[in-house]
Amino acid sequence: MAKGASKNAKVKDAKAAAESKVWTKVIKAVRSPKTGAYTFKEAIVHKDKVQEHINAK
Repeated sequence: MAKGASKNAKVKDAKAAAESKVWTKVIKAVRSPKTGAYTFKEAIVHKDKVQEHINAK
């Protein structure tokens, strides 16, 4: 019984791992116009949209 359950868990984990590989964490430094200090904005973005996110103001 336990072997069947662990086999199904491995299949679910493989699917989740494959799906998670298409997402990327983007950290962007943003400068405040008022103080000049930098803050960091984090976002989870699809790997096809990374450049669009970085270039967006």
